[in-house]
Amino acid sequence: MNIWELIVIAVGLSMDAFAISICKGLSVEKAEDKHLLITGLWFGGAQAVMPLIGYFLGTGFHSFIESVDHWFSFALLLLIGINMIKESRGEIEKLDASFSAKAMFPLAIADSIDALAVGVTFAFQKVAVIPAVILIGVTTFIFSAVGVKIGNRFGAKYKSKAELTGGIVLIVIGCTMLLDGLGITG
Repeated sequence: MNIWELIVIAVGLSMDAFAISICKGLSVEKAEDKHLLITGLWFGGAQAVMPLIGYFLGTGFHSFIESVDHWFSFALLLLIGINMIKESRGEIEKLDASFSAKAMFPLAIADSIDALAVGVTFAFQKVAVIPAVILIGVTTFIFSAVGVKIGNRFGAKYKSKAELTGGIVLIVIGCTMLLDGLGITG
């Protein structure tokens, strides 16, 4: 997996956090720097830790399914992408204005479950995991902080577009992995 594919995955994964951050921005009357920082740290941190956990889980059973790992990577990314696209069609979530650990922790964990699955695919693809999770974490931090600001300024206009884009990106990456695994490309 090359750097451009990792960047695309990082952006795709950050779209859910971006959408939630827009809603968090909607929930406060005035977004302050601390709101941007807290949101970025929670979502960026969770999006960095979860693929690392997934990577170690995937490494544990990779040898058992190595001959079909591209199918698993494809299926996981396809399911995540389809779910993000379905979410983009739903109603805008109402979130409370709290940025406490009690409010942010469950959001960050729920948002980063798809990153856990991506971490499993990293194990299958033998990706250098530390640079990959740093890239994902930093990208998500930036998108989350910007999402709070956009949500506070412009409302819910971008939430569904972000989820739709992220879903499409992950499906395309999954298809690329499948085609590479089948020897059809590159």
